[in-house]
Amino acid sequence: MTKYREILRLASLGINQTGIANSCGCARKTVRNVLNRAKELDITWPLKADTTDADLEKILFPDKYIPSVERRYPDYDYIDKEMMRNGVTLKLLWNEYCEECRQINQLPLMYSQFCFHYQKYREKNRATMHIPRKPGEQIEVDWAGKTAKVVDPFTGDVIPCYLFVGVLNYSMYAYVEAFFSMDMESWISAHVHMYQYFGGSTRMLIPDNLRTGVDHSDWYNPKINKTYHEMAEHYNTAVIPARVRTPKDKASVEGTVGVISTWITAAIRNEKFFSLAELNKEIHHRLEDFNHAPFQKREGSRYSVFLEDEKPFLTPLPSAPYELSQWKQATVQFNYHISVDKMQYSVPYEYIRQKVDVRLTRSVVEVFYHNQRICSHKRLYGRPGQYSTMEIHMPPDHQKYLKWNGERFISWAEKIGTSTCITVRSILSSYKVEQQGYKACMGLLKLADKYSVERLEAACKKALSYTPHPSYKSVKNILATGHDKLADSEPANEMPPEEPNPYGYTRGAEYYGGKE
Repeated sequence: MTKYREILRLASLGINQTGIANSCGCARKTVRNVLNRAKELDITWPLKADTTDADLEKILFPDKYIPSVERRYPDYDYIDKEMMRNGVTLKLLWNEYCEECRQINQLPLMYSQFCFHYQKYREKNRATMHIPRKPGEQIEVDWAGKTAKVVDPFTGDVIPCYLFVGVLNYSMYAYVEAFFSMDMESWISAHVHMYQYFGGSTRMLIPDNLRTGVDHSDWYNPKINKTYHEMAEHYNTAVIPARVRTPKDKASVEGTVGVISTWITAAIRNEKFFSLAELNKEIHHRLEDFNHAPFQKREGSRYSVFLEDEKPFLTPLPSAPYELSQWKQATVQFNYHISVDKMQYSVPYEYIRQKVDVRLTRSVVEVFYHNQRICSHKRLYGRPGQYSTMEIHMPPDHQKYLKWNGERFISWAEKIGTSTCITVRSILSSYKVEQQGYKACMGLLKLADKYSVERLEAACKKALSYTPHPSYKSVKNILATGHDKLADSEPANEMPPEEPNPYGYTRGAEYYGGKE
């Protein structure tokens, strides 16, 4: 706007029109028109203190304020939201706005004015605020947009490597590491290595809304990934994800990512690395140079500020680093085992048919039911289908079966009598594998429940008088026929009674003319 007050003030001081035009940055014609118009209206300096250039313009040139045709202004809040969507341009939104104005019989703004007013709107809403940071309070983490490269030494293929970046937002001290993928294992490993590099942790951890960190992004109640939350608890820190599409919530790491792209990614663009270890070794070397480089607008470097002002405020690390774990769900089968990675692990039999949560680490398998740990096993590796079974998890009957062994049967037989013990030992020794005789021994000892302990001992004694290796079947026949009750004076070489023949009489070979 023309400086009407300044023109009148300088004119009252006797300065010519050329000098006034040069001082006020306007044309001499403008100065002449203002002075002539002021003379016509008898307006002289000094003016009232509250009189503005806008007020003078209305008085001197009222024709400029003839109301023009009113035009409808667009909803710039709506336009700003639409501009965030892919493929949407101001030209497209202006065409839609013009069509909307025609439908309601109103005049739209021209495209230039439409863009001008939107730019003014953006400038007002682009205001930034300096947020003071406290040392040891926050770490911001993210994946860098640009990747590094590793060359396969056998095939020559180029393998992309993703850079993890973590920044302490007070000192701007940074940590960078390359990984072949951005999966959960890489994400957690990067955090563990970062904390070891910093020598401590902070009260808050600010990640992006990536799936490995946040299961469900929500401004009021974000759902943190279970493994990520477990890691945060281990290092005594709180995960506070940044808002969706709001990079200013983690401005430190966003700015560092751009600088890292120049200091590291671009600097090693012409170098070849044949392993991830080689790449990370070079990254670490350049990271040290980056952290020790002096600031441009403040004293010291990232490393000096970190060492003097921030490191004393970091939370001490736990005695052991966090061990990566995975969470899975499983259903307890009827054999009171769960199947995890093709291995079988026992669970207390009371939880059969229940769904349980399984936490897997490199060495341990833990099982949880409603957030309560119910058992744990050493993790199995190698041949699929292996079993890890604890006796305490079995039903009582199964525990008894598990305890079956030769010594147990012999001990049980000794309580009945000497002959029974000799018979049991004979049965166990008659098989190539001892376990094959367990059922026969169990059947023999169970005869005491049906006939009594005394009769079983007598039957075993009777069977031993016939043969040094009696069987379960011969003892059972003695008891069934009552031969255990016969007097001991009978000949010892008498054979035990034969079992009745279900097929009746059988003709011998002599009947058919055979030899005797």
